[in-house]
Amino acid sequence: MASFTLHGISVSRGIAIGRAHLLAPAALDVQHYLIGEEQVEAEVYRLQHAIVTVHKELQTIWSDLPKDAPAELGAFIDVHALILSDPMISDVPLDIIRNRHYNAEWALVTQIDELSAQFDEVEDAYLRERKADIQQVGERVLKVLTGTATALANIGSGDGINAQMIVVAHDISPADMLQFRNRSFSGFVTDLGGQNSHTAIVARSLDIPAAVGMYNASSLIEQDDWLIIDGDAGVVIVDPSPLVLAQYRERQAVQLRDRKKLGKLKKTPAITVDGTEITLLANIEFPEDCAAALDAGAVGVGLFRSEFLFIGRTGYANKLPSEDEQFESYRRAVAAMKGRPVTIRTLDIGADKPLHAAEQTALNPALGLRAIRYCLAEPQIFLTQLRAILRASAFGRIKLLIPMLAHAFEIDQTLAMIEHAKLQLRDAGQKFDPQIPVGAMIEIPAAALTLPLFIKRMSFLSIGTNDLIQYTLAIDRVDHEVAHLYNPLHPAILHLLANTIAAGAKAGIPVSVCGEMAGDTKLTRLLLGMGLREFSMHPAQILAVKQEILNSDLLKLKPKTAKIMRTFEPAAIIAEVEQLRLL
Repeated sequence: MASFTLHGISVSRGIAIGRAHLLAPAALDVQHYLIGEEQVEAEVYRLQHAIVTVHKELQTIWSDLPKDAPAELGAFIDVHALILSDPMISDVPLDIIRNRHYNAEWALVTQIDELSAQFDEVEDAYLRERKADIQQVGERVLKVLTGTATALANIGSGDGINAQMIVVAHDISPADMLQFRNRSFSGFVTDLGGQNSHTAIVARSLDIPAAVGMYNASSLIEQDDWLIIDGDAGVVIVDPSPLVLAQYRERQAVQLRDRKKLGKLKKTPAITVDGTEITLLANIEFPEDCAAALDAGAVGVGLFRSEFLFIGRTGYANKLPSEDEQFESYRRAVAAMKGRPVTIRTLDIGADKPLHAAEQTALNPALGLRAIRYCLAEPQIFLTQLRAILRASAFGRIKLLIPMLAHAFEIDQTLAMIEHAKLQLRDAGQKFDPQIPVGAMIEIPAAALTLPLFIKRMSFLSIGTNDLIQYTLAIDRVDHEVAHLYNPLHPAILHLLANTIAAGAKAGIPVSVCGEMAGDTKLTRLLLGMGLREFSMHPAQILAVKQEILNSDLLKLKPKTAKIMRTFEPAAIIAEVEQLRLL
């Protein structure tokens, strides 16, 4: 068989070499037939029994989670259990059986297809990919209904070499991933998925190479094929030549040696050659992520994405997390960080991130009612979250971060809401930190161009480069037709970043970067040269960024960065940034 290359989306770094293990999907294409009136209740019972069985399966998987399992796996299993319990899955298909006389499989797939279609209308990348959750839950129930085995077959090493397996699938559910925990797997390749798919998130948390969004990889790759995953490039090489295989084995060996060296930096302070101390913080989604943050040497949490507590409830009316439930999550994160600061971003949801799947999305959701706009329009939801965060602040150092601010009146209304939440807690006799720092996300160009409004009112600033780039360049970074225009080195982006960092330094208030740029080692020295002193990123990226910092001399970087800021030609900027890494 001739060698060929597949191109997808890079979601985690590194190189994986191994034999392909194809994971067969549980097809949602099932038999469709009508049942008689006398069969209805028996068919209803069959579906109810299957749902109960899957509940028990998920509970067993959760109970058997190894201590070193990524926190994301447990959280995703919780999400699947919530989906299974929701009336949209547990009740509506039963009504379809009773009213339309569909067989159980047909009724379930009919409802799954309806819910999937609703998610297809959601423009936000993360939520659109949550359609996979519903389909994966449906597949698990179908496997019980049809008696399909879910166990993985054992695989051999093929030619006697101890080849690790690379899992190739149309998609992989979090529960199915657990089957690989005690096996020699080294990477994932999936047809579906993007930067925020489950496979991508778990691959990053496991720090193993993965390539997703490969479209037809599972049909082109055959069982036991030799594969190379180049996680840095999002490339999969199928049946590589001996020469290519040898080259990648050498690159892999170099990366493994480099990783071992990085491990020795965990307790080393992030200080530049010239003696400047840099703060390295972690981005987290769940309280359980704090363990990985501490293990990587983070000195705090720079971004707790609180919407992940809500997103698991998407499509479930009246099941938003309560104040107590939110409080407990925030308190657990604070306790886990052992006195280190935890920055909690308020709910970044709305319009393109509807709390209910059936909600009508805006015509242009990226410019619609989202983040702080949504929260100010839904004051009870916002106040509930604010009270929960404030209550948790009595247990440790919490900083409150507000997303997507652009107007002075939005800032003032937000601060008034925070004061109102404090008053409510005082009246209830609840303790909180009355001096809790409140900061703003700088992710809209208008905010970056009117910094005095923010500096006057806020205690700190955090630059969300993902949205800042998207809004400045007027492109949707998840739209494959324009994604190539997403460019963090566009001169407009560089000037907005540099001006924000300089304005914060002049005013004496902290400025951090918490977007993807913070964890990109190719840009670390550029950001240092701009004056950035706080970086917040995924825990898996911290040590590599720290290594760049330890080898950086700000006295050399500053003049070179100033030269870049005077440059506007793209090729020249790229060349100059590359030169920074040679200093």
